[in-house]
Amino acid sequence: MRRTMRAALAAATLLAAGAAAAAAEVSDGVVRVGVLTDMSGPFQDTNGQGSVEAARMAAEDFAGGGKGIRVEIVAADHQNKADVGSAIARKWLDVEKVDAIVDVPNSSVGLAVNALVRDTRMALLASATATSDLTGKACSPNTVQWVNDAWATGNTTAAAMMKRGGTSWYFLTVNYALGQGIEAEARTYVEGHGGTVKGASRHPLGTADFSSLLLQAQGSGASVVGLANAGADAINIVKQANEFGLKSGGQSLVAFLVFINDVHAMGLKDAQGLLLTESFYWNMNDETRAFARRFAARPGQAGKVPSGNQAGVYSATLAYLDAVARAGSDDGRTAVAEMKRRPPRERLFGDLSVRPDGRAIHPIYLFEVKKPAESTAPYDYYTLLDTVPADQAFRPMAEGGCPMVK
Repeated sequence: MRRTMRAALAAATLLAAGAAAAAAEVSDGVVRVGVLTDMSGPFQDTNGQGSVEAARMAAEDFAGGGKGIRVEIVAADHQNKADVGSAIARKWLDVEKVDAIVDVPNSSVGLAVNALVRDTRMALLASATATSDLTGKACSPNTVQWVNDAWATGNTTAAAMMKRGGTSWYFLTVNYALGQGIEAEARTYVEGHGGTVKGASRHPLGTADFSSLLLQAQGSGASVVGLANAGADAINIVKQANEFGLKSGGQSLVAFLVFINDVHAMGLKDAQGLLLTESFYWNMNDETRAFARRFAARPGQAGKVPSGNQAGVYSATLAYLDAVARAGSDDGRTAVAEMKRRPPRERLFGDLSVRPDGRAIHPIYLFEVKKPAESTAPYDYYTLLDTVPADQAFRPMAEGGCPMVK
């Protein structure tokens, strides 16, 4: 009996020593993840407080990683301003000892933070940053990019529509980097594959009246009207397009960057027939449905389902924390290298892996919004039309110009 007790005590001592050694490699003994998001602007529904709850869910599911690692989640509103986002990131890095930043739904903010953290201990988990430069000319050993980007959104959506006979296009584009980047990628694909672009109209962020732009799109005779915008702009333009009868007149309306939260705000009456691409849909399979049920019960979510961006925050945060536990370090470069070495354990995005340039690749889906009579439950909004495999959904690594890739 005494020998058994001594052996158990020795084993417990070894386990405690191992946990202490692992924790010793974690700066300050705590892994802090900062959710840098839009709490008050056009992305507050698709990101915002829902992204904060998604990060907290990831920390809870990580549960110390089997090594007793403590995790803290902090959050801030970048107000869609690069200088504000950079100032927050700097304070998190220098004062509050935050180890990783996640979400960042704004390309200019994402690029500014990416440049800031490049030579530091901090990691950037750019789960909602759309610019493709993060895995191209601005790639960094500290950064991973998780959900969609401008190349993937523009090319996969254009390819799916061309496959369905949509060969002539007119673009309605928000006049800043996100919209311009998506339009450029889609235009290149369409023209490079035998299609035609009959024109484009641009509008400022936060436009209320799209009537003149919609008349131009209608008058172009294009078979596809591509919406290269997001958030409130996309919601308003879809509602007004329905009033102008674009879809009833035979034109297909395709949204490059619309999430299920946006479709909910539009209502199925106006959104029915809208074509869009997403990387995540809550009703795809048992695992996504289980995640959505848990998300809907979180504080402040009131039965909402997660957007693709919010699911991306969960997925990227959990993958980062698992990498910290495996590597025994929360150093940005070390953790990101480990994320690239092993695919994540959860499968909200299907078959996902992280390439050497930092791009997480996974399937992207083409959906059609259901008619009201076809929807059988709250947020049952999509019919799956096509799947773009992971190895085709994102820009080939050799074409990105990432200096880390030989």
